[in-house]
Amino acid sequence: MKKLLTLFTVLIGCSFINTTPANASIPFFGDSDKTPTLAPMLEEVTPAVVNISVKGKREVRQRMPDALRFFFGPNAPREQVRERPFQGLGSGVIIDAEKGYVVTNNHVIDDATEILVTLKDGREFDAEVIGTDERSDIALIKIKSGENLTAIELGKSSDLRVGDFVVAIGNPFGLGQTVTSGIVSALGRSGLGIEELENFIQTDAAINSGNSGGALVTLDGKLVGINTAILGPNGGNIGIGFAIPSDMMNNLVLQLKEFGEVRRGVLGIRGHDLTHDIAQALNIEASNGAFVAESIAGGAADQAGIKSGDVILSVNGSKIASFSELRALVSSMGQDKAVTLGVVRDGEELEIDVVLGSQDVEVTAESIHPALQGATLAVSNDPAGIEITDIAESSPAARVGLEVGDIIRGVNRNPVTSIADLRTIIEDSSGVIALNLQRGESSLYLVLRNAG
Repeated sequence: MKKLLTLFTVLIGCSFINTTPANASIPFFGDSDKTPTLAPMLEEVTPAVVNISVKGKREVRQRMPDALRFFFGPNAPREQVRERPFQGLGSGVIIDAEKGYVVTNNHVIDDATEILVTLKDGREFDAEVIGTDERSDIALIKIKSGENLTAIELGKSSDLRVGDFVVAIGNPFGLGQTVTSGIVSALGRSGLGIEELENFIQTDAAINSGNSGGALVTLDGKLVGINTAILGPNGGNIGIGFAIPSDMMNNLVLQLKEFGEVRRGVLGIRGHDLTHDIAQALNIEASNGAFVAESIAGGAADQAGIKSGDVILSVNGSKIASFSELRALVSSMGQDKAVTLGVVRDGEELEIDVVLGSQDVEVTAESIHPALQGATLAVSNDPAGIEITDIAESSPAARVGLEVGDIIRGVNRNPVTSIADLRTIIEDSSGVIALNLQRGESSLYLVLRNAG
């Protein structure tokens, strides 16, 4: 047994040494002996990870019992909307000590009217929201009147490999700051239905309720992810946790700092994952990537020379595993940003520079309302509104009566001139949603039922 324990310690020690970057200055062994330890690194990093407690009110919808509806008459509402107070706990990471900027998850601070940040040393500060992005679940808040703060150093999540050691730091179950360790189990995870834009780092470092918004760091103390979600029964940890990559987070935060919102870049393609069958048919050796089924006319990709049948293998030199990963990466970048795509065309590897377009150029509509799924939208200037440029056959959008060429001029008598207008008005509406359409020379209304 003693030999087994000794061998285990040596193997861990060797692993730590081999995975430590050559330029790392943080020792992983104590000064007085050869016991492996992450304590020196954590002493520098943990002051940058904070606990977040929030208070607020949320609308709660309750179906009115039939007996009450009968009592109040036929015009009584089918449901009651009430505001109920809530409290919540989560984690965050200080990324700018001078300005007091803290990154966390949007779901940690969503609907909060009071945000309290508690540092490792026990100091407490009020915080305000700078900007949020619900689609990627990132939020940027700012500590008010903060002094002597410690920020974490940003790492490059694109440099991660499966098997790299990582450490998760957060506030699970409100216990206070807690550190767990593990490895990178997978990269580019998507299709989980956790968020609209998914490109997760998967790790077996223990992540639990309350860890949301906390830090995932490398052994040299650099931030490579924001812990976001777990896969497990009843919210318990089973060794499958997910973090938003730091590269994606940083792209979003830069926009939140500048604009208070995310102004997404759009590539302007339709496609799907590169499959084994497609790779064989196109005589491509690659097994991962994004297959371009269509390069939308006039879009950013089309203008740069991306063609249908191309396979995109990398973005700015970093390999991608799927179309979902490409979509998440591009969506986290701002409009008008220049990116370099690694492309395979007819067996030839190319590098193509693309200047991303605006989200308002052309987008699919399933994220705006379920009844619009299958419709592709683009901004129309004459007349002003949102044009239906494409509709998938037998899709919900086709079934509700939308047609290619329709222009959405307004929603519930509110004019819309951008995709952002359309999304905001629909999200803020309850019950029936009436789209004011222009079809040729005619004006008509199309009524949708709000899923909420």
